[in-house]
Amino acid sequence: MNWHDKVVLVTGGTGSFGRKFAKIMLQDFCPRKLIIFSRDELKQHEMRQVYPDTDDSPMRYFIGDVRDVERLRRAMHRVNIVVHAAALKQVPACEYNPFEAIKTNITGAQNVLDAAIDRGVDKVMAIGTDKAVNPINIYGATKLCAEKLFVQGNSYSSKEGTLFSCTRYGNVVGSRGSVIPLFRKQRQSDKITVTDERMTRFWLTIEQGVRFVLRCIEEMQGGEVFVPKSPSMRVMDLAEAVAPGCEIEFVGIRPGEKLNEVLISPDESRYALELEDMFVIQPSYPWWKQANWSNATPVPDGSKYASDKNDRWLTIKDLREMIEEG
Repeated sequence: MNWHDKVVLVTGGTGSFGRKFAKIMLQDFCPRKLIIFSRDELKQHEMRQVYPDTDDSPMRYFIGDVRDVERLRRAMHRVNIVVHAAALKQVPACEYNPFEAIKTNITGAQNVLDAAIDRGVDKVMAIGTDKAVNPINIYGATKLCAEKLFVQGNSYSSKEGTLFSCTRYGNVVGSRGSVIPLFRKQRQSDKITVTDERMTRFWLTIEQGVRFVLRCIEEMQGGEVFVPKSPSMRVMDLAEAVAPGCEIEFVGIRPGEKLNEVLISPDESRYALELEDMFVIQPSYPWWKQANWSNATPVPDGSKYASDKNDRWLTIKDLREMIEEG
């Protein structure tokens, strides 16, 4: 794909992902225009100081909410690629405000779909989460619905129309809500809190997530859920990496939290294909067209890709290096 002549829009563009996305796009891909779409004017102002929109800069800043479909239609005028990263992501906040989570994460996803089809956008990639697999909280449930919308949304565009796909990956170093800032703050008192010593998570840096999304945009054929092969980490190793020598208080697993995360469930495995460094979950109802992934190998039926059954584990040294990168 030649990014130089593409107009790219990122919803939720002032978040952790959006800021790193802008940095990588401007450094390595040089799009014709990069539009940051978000509802936070302060964050846009702060981002504008780093990536100005003056003179011949490709940067543009749109204040708007994904709940407002008309604003999305205006923002997507002559846009080629959309990356949908806007979401309410904090599990406790979504539990306390479930209607708001639905409006942003589900209705907002539908609005992005509608606006992209109406404006003739070429490709739309949604940023998903492992919390959408067998969800046990509102956040995960809304992200599952959004994922289903982006897969089956292809049936609303013609065979030559807008393509929709998703990426799905685990915890991101340095993202909002990461446990790392909590551990760093707590270590000042020489005592940190851990929910359960058995807990494991998939782990990657923001840059790895952004570059994975960009690669998937180039390779998507419509309706796929792309899952990177990511290493797992143990929460006790993370605690040692961030706060070595600190006393650990075990506080119990929080509501809506899992001991281990799953990126591909056994039921999804029958539609999953494996490549060297990622999995591709194909749509179960591909009415629009049949994708060609001849270079991939089917995943064994009934298998699952879970953080506690991974064949790649991060050491304490690995974690410290990733934290520095993130």
